[in-house]
Amino acid sequence: MKITNLKLKNYRNCENIELNFNNYKNIIIGKNAQGKTNILESIYFLSCLKSMRTSKISDLIEFGKDNMNICALLEKNSTEIQLNYYIDETGKKTFKINGVKSTIKDFRGILKTVIFSNEDLLLLRGTPENRRNWLDNAIFQIYPLYEDRLNKYEKLRIQKNNLLKSDKFDYGLMDVYNEQMSITGANIVFLRNKYLNEISNIAKIKHLEISNDETLNIYYKTTFPINDNIEQICENYKQALKDNYDEEIRRGQSLIGPHRDDVIFLTNDKDATKFASQGQQRTVVLALKSAELNIIKEKTDISPILLLDDVLAELDDLRQNYLLNSIDKDTQTIITSVDTLLFSKEFLNDISLFKIKNGSLEI
Repeated sequence: MKITNLKLKNYRNCENIELNFNNYKNIIIGKNAQGKTNILESIYFLSCLKSMRTSKISDLIEFGKDNMNICALLEKNSTEIQLNYYIDETGKKTFKINGVKSTIKDFRGILKTVIFSNEDLLLLRGTPENRRNWLDNAIFQIYPLYEDRLNKYEKLRIQKNNLLKSDKFDYGLMDVYNEQMSITGANIVFLRNKYLNEISNIAKIKHLEISNDETLNIYYKTTFPINDNIEQICENYKQALKDNYDEEIRRGQSLIGPHRDDVIFLTNDKDATKFASQGQQRTVVLALKSAELNIIKEKTDISPILLLDDVLAELDDLRQNYLLNSIDKDTQTIITSVDTLLFSKEFLNDISLFKIKNGSLEI
């Protein structure tokens, strides 16, 4: 997969910009706060209709403007595809594929991306919610319908929490919510555990390649016992809900389920979130991102676009070299950086270089 053209109108500080990505290696340079990350964010947004920086779509519209447009031309399996996302003055969102109006369901997931940013470097030091979000976004790239299950579960959880806080508690309705949550939640837990098992095998090898002598193990931490059988997961979930029935009522909140889960990273059998150095934590995240690329290509037979947002300056020479040298030649890479000093002469061969200032392309 390759993006060949990108047009932004009123996207953050990019009032009107067009970039032609003629090569597989692309570098966007500029000082801080000039719009480099906004360009990468727009590409990532087209892939999943989510920003990695905000949950408010209105934040993506340039200040003082009332509409916004992202248009990208892709090459996918020797076929050209145009994706167009537009927000008009009323806030209405329009999705088009090759000029034809599309549903969110059909639009989302056509473009495959893996993004690696400074926020990802904080993955291990962040909260369980940060790690769950990373995991869910990674799974979505392979199973687009996964988000429907997440949304359904979240709706049930909110409804159950409202019931638990209500002055008019209904035991029958509580049982209905628990039954529905156990089914939907079991599907989420099953897919999360399955994905982690698969990516762990790849990341473990890549982590060893970078560190030379450190082992990486990744585990899914749940609020009830699980295995590889979805029916058994569902039954275990139901039992855990029964065991915590009175406690949930007493505390007025849902205590059991995938919204409470976490991802555990162990380096040399020690919890990397607590005991790993910054360099070790960066190695783990680097191995994860590299493994993400592999698993998407393996599952979808498509090479996703790799978006690297100012991460090279945060990596030492060893990790910089590993990252740049490990990129397959058929993986289009778009990198933001303050300058080109961190890149070798060899890497700078056959690249497209863009200079950004105040959201515009400098010629």
